[in-house]
Amino acid sequence: MSAPDARLRFLDLLRSAVHDGTLVKLTLGKHRGADATLNNLFVRPVTLKSGPHLSLLWRHATRDITKNHPPAEALALIEPLLGSDFLDAHLFTPAQNAQFETRADGTARLSVKTASTAPTPVAETHDRAKAHLIAGDAPWLRDLGVTNDRGLPREGMAHKFRQIQKFTELLSQLLTESELLPSADSVSQLSTLNSQPSPAPIRIADMGCGKGYLTFALAAHLGPRAEVTGIEFRPELVQLCNDLSRTHGLALHLSFAAGDIASTVLERLDVLVALHACDTATDDALIKGITAGARLLVVSPCCQKELRAQLTAPPVLTDALRHGIFQERQAEFVTDSLRAMLLEWAGYRTKVFEFISTEHTAKNIMITAIKTGHARGADTALATRIRTFAAFYGIHRHSLATHLGFSL
Repeated sequence: MSAPDARLRFLDLLRSAVHDGTLVKLTLGKHRGADATLNNLFVRPVTLKSGPHLSLLWRHATRDITKNHPPAEALALIEPLLGSDFLDAHLFTPAQNAQFETRADGTARLSVKTASTAPTPVAETHDRAKAHLIAGDAPWLRDLGVTNDRGLPREGMAHKFRQIQKFTELLSQLLTESELLPSADSVSQLSTLNSQPSPAPIRIADMGCGKGYLTFALAAHLGPRAEVTGIEFRPELVQLCNDLSRTHGLALHLSFAAGDIASTVLERLDVLVALHACDTATDDALIKGITAGARLLVVSPCCQKELRAQLTAPPVLTDALRHGIFQERQAEFVTDSLRAMLLEWAGYRTKVFEFISTEHTAKNIMITAIKTGHARGADTALATRIRTFAAFYGIHRHSLATHLGFSL
């Protein structure tokens, strides 16, 4: 289907859903418009005193703007954005969902799926009844735009709410494994521990923390047991997060500072977190944590580009790796495999696993490393295996290896 045909077909589906009253929601993503702060547009039907309207939620990096429009007026605003300002659109109805995707080369794709995969509205009491480590009605969670006044995830933020809960649970377990929290049931004991003064709070740095969703979650969950610092390059986000930290009484153990991963100096640290740091920024973050003596490292790599140009297909893989998508995935595999092995060589016990479902993000691999006390480079057999693995793929340079002084 040509790009114009795909777009027109998607618009027909959208107009029909609005006119028939079957629209559940519309989400627009992959923003490429003039406003660099705009990320997404979420559209859902609402009923006002004046009749049916469409609620448009414009999600920016540091703020959300919601406006309600009559259906015809809303459609007139939305339609010019499809395939221009937003390259990706998802339409959901009780009977089906449709995706309209515009590619970089100008081509487009329309896919329509039946009711078996279409979302159905969930009663508001469903989420309210669940017990979460981070309460949905936490005021800071509301002010960050994740939940509404009833403590329920806002439109388009259910995945973020689940990610916050999953991350908090995971870090609690890792803090216990690394003996930074005192017992295996420390998650249930935190309320007691938080009421007791601690002479040595856990020092946590969240590198590239963005809007601070997970940084706030750690600080709120651990309380005065931890000193949490978020490092973010964009000063407007740093200001926003520091203001919220003070507003919600967290400033004594939660602060934010402007800076990037490469230039930030970390003198003493217990936990290093760096989620979705692009390409070699993950390696920069890891060496910062290692140098600062961190006992626990938690990273979720993104955009593993460094090894792509070096990757030389072994003869047995030549036919497979001539396809760009397989080459990209192989480069990601090799990059993160080397990171895990190099961390082992540096004296850490590592795990690599899927953090959250690919339904929410394709960048879902997480590497965790707990310091073992073994000297860096003590395992010479591992060093040999690392070099053999790198040679198999023709890799002669890896940023983490360079940081560690490890010659491939």
